Amino acid sequence: MKQPAKERIIDAANRLFYAEGIRAVSVDAVAEKAGITKKTLYYHFRSKDNLIEAYLTARDQPNLVLYEKWFDEADGTVADKIEAIFLQLAQSARHPKWKGCGFLRTAAELANKPGHPAMKVGAAHKKKLETLLADKIRQAGIVDAAALARHVVLLLDGAFSTVLIHRDPEYIEAAGSAAKSLVLAANSSQV
Repeated sequence: MKQPAKERIIDAANRLFYAEGIRAVSVDAVAEKAGITKKTLYYHFRSKDNLIEAYLTARDQPNLVLYEKWFDEADGTVADKIEAIFLQLAQSARHPKWKGCGFLRTAAELANKPGHPAMKVGAAHKKKLETLLADKIRQAGIVDAAALARHVVLLLDGAFSTVLIHRDPEYIEAAGSAAKSLVLAANSSQV
């Protein structure tokens, strides 16, 4: 059974925007990749901005589910599990098609448009990740879980950015080690 046109458009946008960047990809290219006409694309999305928003919205839950899976499947303490997220990301970063965080890359391309709908989707995604980590840290009995989760997200996003510059996944591993140390320090200060 053929995938509905709207889903094909979002899939095509996901592949193209992630691989090449949102400014480098035209609506024509997305329509062609989806196997539809430009008119059909505009039937489902009023503008390229709406398509960019849909692209990030489609990435939101799968990314969050993956982070949670990596955390839950890791052995050890909450500190080990936080580090495992970074180690899994470092492994992903070794793949030749890995281009970093689609949310951060889109935000960089839209830096002069803070009210863009995709910026709001990106901010909400990052906040959901922070909340997810805070919940996991809180469940481990660490008191200031929200602040600690924010520190972990800062390390994570910093690692994403640094790897895009240096193309060396060891930076993600180093950030993971730092995140683990922060969680261990927070846990030991409560004892």
